[in-house]
Amino acid sequence: MAHVPSSLNKYLFHPVQAAVAFSVYLFFRVMPIDWASGFGGFVARLIGPRLRFSNRARRNLRAAFPDMPVCEVERIVRAMWDNLGRLAAEFPHLQEINVYDPAGRVETIGGEYVDRLREDDKPGIFYSGHIGNWEIASLGATQRGLPIDRIYREANNRLVEWLYRHGRAAVEGALIPKGPQGVRRLLKTLREGSHLGMLIDQKMNDGIAVPFFGRPAMTAPALAELALKHDCPVVGARVIRLKGARFRLIIEPPITFEKTGDHQADVRNAMTRVNQQVEGWVRESPEQWLWLHNRWPNGEG
Repeated sequence: MAHVPSSLNKYLFHPVQAAVAFSVYLFFRVMPIDWASGFGGFVARLIGPRLRFSNRARRNLRAAFPDMPVCEVERIVRAMWDNLGRLAAEFPHLQEINVYDPAGRVETIGGEYVDRLREDDKPGIFYSGHIGNWEIASLGATQRGLPIDRIYREANNRLVEWLYRHGRAAVEGALIPKGPQGVRRLLKTLREGSHLGMLIDQKMNDGIAVPFFGRPAMTAPALAELALKHDCPVVGARVIRLKGARFRLIIEPPITFEKTGDHQADVRNAMTRVNQQVEGWVRESPEQWLWLHNRWPNGEG
Protein backbone atom coordinates (compact mmCIF):
# COMPACT_ATOMS: atom_id res chain seq x y z
CA MET A 1 0.00 0.00 0.00
CA ALA A 2 1.36 3.40 -0.94
CA HIS A 3 2.41 5.67 1.88
CA VAL A 4 0.07 8.62 2.40
CA PRO A 5 2.00 11.82 3.24
CA SER A 6 1.17 13.11 6.71
CA SER A 7 0.40 16.55 5.30
CA LEU A 8 -2.24 15.03 3.01
CA ASN A 9 -3.84 13.29 5.99
CA LYS A 10 -3.73 16.46 8.09
CA TYR A 11 -5.06 18.92 5.55
CA LEU A 12 -7.35 16.79 3.36
CA PHE A 13 -8.35 13.32 4.52
CA HIS A 14 -8.72 14.12 8.22
CA PRO A 15 -10.89 17.23 7.69
CA VAL A 16 -13.13 15.31 5.25
CA GLN A 17 -13.39 12.39 7.66
CA ALA A 18 -14.21 14.79 10.50
CA ALA A 19 -16.84 16.59 8.42
CA VAL A 20 -18.60 13.30 7.74
CA ALA A 21 -18.40 12.30 11.41
CA PHE A 22 -19.76 15.66 12.58
CA SER A 23 -22.59 15.53 10.04
CA VAL A 24 -23.64 12.05 11.16
CA TYR A 25 -23.37 13.07 14.81
CA LEU A 26 -25.59 16.14 14.29
CA PHE A 27 -28.05 14.17 12.15
CA PHE A 28 -28.71 11.73 14.98
CA ARG A 29 -28.48 14.43 17.66
CA VAL A 30 -31.46 16.37 16.30
CA MET A 31 -33.63 13.23 16.27
CA PRO A 32 -35.38 11.92 19.38
CA ILE A 33 -33.27 9.08 20.75
CA ASP A 34 -35.80 6.37 19.87
CA TRP A 35 -36.01 7.53 16.25
CA ALA A 36 -32.23 7.81 16.01
CA SER A 37 -31.74 4.34 17.47
CA GLY A 38 -34.26 2.78 15.11
CA PHE A 39 -32.85 4.45 12.01
CA GLY A 40 -29.25 3.64 12.95
CA GLY A 41 -30.15 -0.01 13.47
CA PHE A 42 -32.03 -0.17 10.16
CA VAL A 43 -29.13 1.23 8.13
CA ALA A 44 -26.52 -0.95 9.86
CA ARG A 45 -28.40 -4.24 9.49
CA LEU A 46 -29.14 -3.39 5.85
CA ILE A 47 -25.50 -2.70 4.94
CA GLY A 48 -23.35 -4.43 7.56
CA PRO A 49 -24.00 -8.12 6.76
CA ARG A 50 -23.09 -7.48 3.11
CA LEU A 51 -19.61 -6.19 3.97
CA ARG A 52 -16.70 -8.60 3.56
CA PHE A 53 -15.66 -7.59 7.07
CA SER A 54 -18.69 -9.51 8.37
CA ASN A 55 -17.13 -12.81 7.31
CA ARG A 56 -14.90 -12.54 10.36
CA ALA A 57 -17.99 -12.46 12.56
CA ARG A 58 -19.33 -15.56 10.78
CA ARG A 59 -16.04 -17.41 11.30
CA ASN A 60 -15.96 -16.44 14.96
CA LEU A 61 -19.53 -17.60 15.49
CA ARG A 62 -18.93 -20.95 13.80
CA ALA A 63 -15.82 -21.49 15.92
CA ALA A 64 -17.56 -20.54 19.17
CA PHE A 65 -20.77 -22.45 18.38
CA PRO A 66 -19.81 -25.34 16.03
CA ASP A 67 -23.34 -26.78 15.99
CA MET A 68 -25.11 -23.52 15.25
CA PRO A 69 -27.23 -23.65 12.05
CA VAL A 70 -26.26 -21.28 9.25
CA CYS A 71 -29.58 -19.45 9.51
CA GLU A 72 -28.90 -18.71 13.18
CA VAL A 73 -25.40 -17.46 12.40
CA GLU A 74 -26.90 -15.06 9.85
CA ARG A 75 -29.58 -13.93 12.30
CA ILE A 76 -26.93 -13.10 14.91
CA VAL A 77 -24.76 -11.25 12.37
CA ARG A 78 -27.74 -9.08 11.35
CA ALA A 79 -28.68 -8.47 14.98
CA MET A 80 -25.08 -7.61 15.84
CA TRP A 81 -25.06 -4.95 13.14
CA ASP A 82 -28.45 -3.68 14.31
CA ASN A 83 -27.04 -3.25 17.82
CA LEU A 84 -23.90 -1.54 16.51
CA GLY A 85 -25.91 0.89 14.38
CA ARG A 86 -28.19 1.71 17.29
CA LEU A 87 -25.21 2.29 19.59
CA ALA A 88 -23.66 4.76 17.12
CA ALA A 89 -26.97 6.62 16.75
CA GLU A 90 -27.50 6.72 20.53
CA PHE A 91 -24.01 8.11 21.18
CA PRO A 92 -25.05 11.79 20.69
CA HIS A 93 -27.80 11.25 23.30
CA LEU A 94 -25.70 9.84 26.15
CA GLN A 95 -26.15 12.96 28.28
CA GLU A 96 -29.94 12.46 28.18
CA ILE A 97 -29.85 9.00 29.79
CA ASN A 98 -30.52 8.80 33.53
CA VAL A 99 -29.44 5.33 34.60
CA TYR A 100 -31.25 5.41 37.94
CA ASP A 101 -34.54 7.03 36.93
CA PRO A 102 -37.25 4.43 37.73
CA ALA A 103 -39.33 5.78 34.85
CA GLY A 104 -36.36 6.00 32.49
CA ARG A 105 -34.98 3.73 29.80
CA VAL A 106 -32.45 1.81 31.93
CA GLU A 107 -33.19 -0.94 34.45
CA THR A 108 -30.30 -1.20 36.89
CA ILE A 109 -29.27 -4.23 38.94
CA GLY A 110 -26.43 -3.99 41.46
CA GLY A 111 -26.11 -0.23 41.91
CA GLU A 112 -25.23 -0.85 45.56
CA TYR A 113 -21.90 -2.32 44.43
CA VAL A 114 -20.92 1.05 43.01
CA ASP A 115 -21.70 2.56 46.42
CA ARG A 116 -19.44 0.00 48.06
CA LEU A 117 -16.49 0.97 45.89
CA ARG A 118 -17.22 4.66 46.34
CA GLU A 119 -17.11 4.37 50.12
CA ASP A 120 -14.33 1.84 50.77
CA ASP A 121 -11.42 4.36 50.54
CA LYS A 122 -9.61 2.09 48.11
CA PRO A 123 -8.92 2.21 44.40
CA GLY A 124 -11.07 -0.03 42.24
CA ILE A 125 -11.41 -1.29 38.68
CA PHE A 126 -14.57 -1.73 36.61
CA TYR A 127 -14.48 -3.88 33.50
CA SER A 128 -16.92 -4.55 30.72
CA GLY A 129 -17.09 -5.82 27.15
CA HIS A 130 -18.46 -4.69 23.80
CA ILE A 131 -21.99 -5.85 24.65
CA GLY A 132 -25.25 -3.96 24.12
CA ASN A 133 -24.64 -0.23 24.52
CA TRP A 134 -21.37 -0.41 26.43
CA GLU A 135 -21.10 3.40 26.54
CA ILE A 136 -23.86 3.46 29.18
CA ALA A 137 -21.89 1.36 31.69
CA SER A 138 -19.71 4.27 32.81
CA LEU A 139 -22.80 6.42 33.38
CA GLY A 140 -23.79 3.97 36.10
CA ALA A 141 -20.72 5.02 38.11
CA THR A 142 -20.86 8.75 37.36
CA GLN A 143 -24.54 9.07 38.26
CA ARG A 144 -23.90 7.35 41.58
CA GLY A 145 -21.22 9.84 42.54
CA LEU A 146 -18.17 7.82 41.51
CA PRO A 147 -15.87 9.40 38.89
CA ILE A 148 -14.21 6.80 36.69
CA ASP A 149 -11.13 7.19 34.51
CA ARG A 150 -11.57 5.16 31.34
CA ILE A 151 -8.95 3.48 29.19
CA TYR A 152 -9.82 3.81 25.50
CA ARG A 153 -8.38 3.70 21.99
CA GLU A 154 -7.54 7.23 20.86
CA ALA A 155 -8.66 8.24 17.36
CA ASN A 156 -5.89 8.92 14.83
CA ASN A 157 -7.81 11.96 13.61
CA ARG A 158 -7.58 14.76 16.19
CA LEU A 159 -10.82 16.34 14.95
CA VAL A 160 -12.74 13.08 15.35
CA GLU A 161 -11.05 12.58 18.72
CA TRP A 162 -12.58 15.87 19.89
CA LEU A 163 -16.01 14.60 18.88
CA TYR A 164 -15.51 11.33 20.80
CA ARG A 165 -14.52 13.26 23.92
CA HIS A 166 -17.45 15.65 23.55
CA GLY A 167 -19.88 12.73 23.31
CA ARG A 168 -18.45 11.12 26.43
CA ALA A 169 -18.45 14.32 28.48
CA ALA A 170 -21.48 13.10 30.46
CA VAL A 171 -19.18 10.65 32.27
CA GLU A 172 -17.05 12.20 35.02
CA GLY A 173 -13.41 11.19 34.93
CA ALA A 174 -10.40 11.25 32.65
CA LEU A 175 -10.06 9.50 29.30
CA ILE A 176 -6.74 7.64 29.27
CA PRO A 177 -5.42 6.60 25.84
CA LYS A 178 -4.09 3.08 25.41
CA GLY A 179 -0.35 2.72 24.98
CA PRO A 180 2.78 3.92 26.76
CA GLN A 181 1.57 7.52 26.99
CA GLY A 182 -1.37 6.46 29.15
CA VAL A 183 0.45 4.18 31.56
CA ARG A 184 1.69 6.95 33.85
CA ARG A 185 -1.80 8.47 34.14
CA LEU A 186 -3.32 5.04 34.74
CA LEU A 187 -0.94 4.24 37.61
CA LYS A 188 -1.52 7.71 39.09
CA THR A 189 -5.26 7.04 39.15
CA LEU A 190 -4.88 3.95 41.32
CA ARG A 191 -2.18 5.42 43.57
CA GLU A 192 -4.57 8.26 44.36
CA GLY A 193 -7.32 5.82 45.32
CA SER A 194 -9.45 6.58 42.28
CA HIS A 195 -11.22 4.16 39.94
CA LEU A 196 -10.57 2.82 36.46
CA GLY A 197 -12.86 1.45 33.78
CA MET A 198 -11.75 -0.76 30.91
CA LEU A 199 -13.14 -2.89 28.09
CA ILE A 200 -11.24 -6.16 28.24
CA ASP A 201 -12.61 -8.32 25.40
CA GLN A 202 -10.32 -7.24 22.55
CA LYS A 203 -7.26 -9.07 21.26
CA MET A 204 -3.87 -7.83 22.44
CA ASN A 205 -1.04 -9.18 20.32
CA ASP A 206 1.51 -9.05 23.13
CA GLY A 207 -0.93 -10.19 25.81
CA ILE A 208 -1.19 -13.63 27.40
CA ALA A 209 -3.02 -16.65 26.00
CA VAL A 210 -6.12 -17.27 28.13
CA PRO A 211 -9.05 -19.57 27.22
CA PHE A 212 -12.08 -17.92 25.65
CA PHE A 213 -14.78 -20.12 24.11
CA GLY A 214 -12.44 -23.09 24.45
CA ARG A 215 -9.56 -21.57 22.49
CA PRO A 216 -6.50 -19.57 23.59
CA ALA A 217 -7.21 -15.87 23.17
CA MET A 218 -4.51 -13.21 23.43
CA THR A 219 -5.71 -11.20 26.41
CA ALA A 220 -4.42 -7.97 27.96
CA PRO A 221 -3.22 -8.80 31.50
CA ALA A 222 -3.40 -5.18 32.75
CA LEU A 223 -6.61 -5.71 34.73
CA ALA A 224 -5.09 -8.52 36.81
CA GLU A 225 -1.66 -6.88 37.07
CA LEU A 226 -3.14 -3.67 38.45
CA ALA A 227 -5.66 -5.32 40.77
CA LEU A 228 -3.02 -7.61 42.28
CA LYS A 229 -0.48 -4.80 42.69
CA HIS A 230 -2.88 -2.36 44.33
CA ASP A 231 -5.03 -4.91 46.23
CA CYS A 232 -8.17 -3.39 44.83
CA PRO A 233 -11.60 -4.88 44.14
CA VAL A 234 -12.72 -5.59 40.60
CA VAL A 235 -16.30 -5.18 39.37
CA GLY A 236 -17.77 -6.47 36.13
CA ALA A 237 -20.62 -4.58 34.48
CA ARG A 238 -22.55 -4.98 31.24
CA VAL A 239 -25.40 -3.24 29.46
CA ILE A 240 -27.94 -5.47 27.72
CA ARG A 241 -30.26 -4.01 25.11
CA LEU A 242 -33.85 -4.94 25.97
CA LYS A 243 -35.80 -3.42 23.08
CA GLY A 244 -34.96 -0.41 20.97
CA ALA A 245 -33.25 2.22 23.09
CA ARG A 246 -34.07 0.55 26.40
CA PHE A 247 -31.49 -1.30 28.46
CA ARG A 248 -30.60 -3.29 31.53
CA LEU A 249 -27.38 -2.39 33.36
CA ILE A 250 -26.09 -5.30 35.45
CA ILE A 251 -23.30 -4.60 37.95
CA GLU A 252 -21.68 -7.69 39.44
CA PRO A 253 -20.53 -8.05 43.06
CA PRO A 254 -16.91 -6.97 43.63
CA ILE A 255 -14.28 -9.71 43.47
CA THR A 256 -10.64 -9.87 44.52
CA PHE A 257 -7.92 -11.99 42.95
CA GLU A 258 -5.95 -14.55 44.93
CA LYS A 259 -2.23 -14.06 45.58
CA THR A 260 -0.26 -17.31 45.86
CA GLY A 261 3.27 -15.96 45.51
CA ASP A 262 3.50 -17.04 41.88
CA HIS A 263 2.72 -13.76 40.16
CA GLN A 264 2.52 -15.06 36.60
CA ALA A 265 0.16 -17.86 37.64
CA ASP A 266 -1.94 -15.42 39.66
CA VAL A 267 -2.31 -13.11 36.65
CA ARG A 268 -3.23 -15.99 34.36
CA ASN A 269 -5.76 -17.39 36.85
CA ALA A 270 -7.32 -13.96 37.34
CA MET A 271 -7.71 -13.32 33.62
CA THR A 272 -9.06 -16.84 33.11
CA ARG A 273 -11.73 -16.03 35.67
CA VAL A 274 -12.57 -12.75 33.93
CA ASN A 275 -12.67 -14.32 30.47
CA GLN A 276 -15.02 -17.00 31.77
CA GLN A 277 -17.38 -14.34 33.03
CA VAL A 278 -17.29 -12.39 29.77
CA GLU A 279 -17.88 -15.63 27.85
CA GLY A 280 -20.94 -16.22 30.01
CA TRP A 281 -22.23 -12.76 29.16
CA VAL A 282 -21.73 -13.39 25.44
CA ARG A 283 -23.49 -16.75 25.60
CA GLU A 284 -26.51 -15.06 27.22
CA SER A 285 -26.76 -12.42 24.46
CA PRO A 286 -24.63 -13.49 21.48
CA GLU A 287 -26.41 -11.11 19.11
CA GLN A 288 -25.26 -8.15 21.20
CA TRP A 289 -21.53 -8.86 21.27
CA LEU A 290 -19.13 -7.40 18.70
CA TRP A 291 -18.07 -10.55 16.84
CA LEU A 292 -16.02 -8.45 14.42
CA HIS A 293 -12.99 -8.46 16.73
CA ASN A 294 -9.97 -10.47 15.64
CA ARG A 295 -10.09 -12.18 19.03
CA TRP A 296 -8.05 -15.34 18.43
CA PRO A 297 -4.46 -15.56 17.21
CA ASN A 298 -4.70 -18.51 14.82
CA GLY A 299 -6.38 -16.80 11.90
CA GLU A 300 -9.85 -18.25 12.57
CA GLY A 301 -11.03 -14.92 13.97
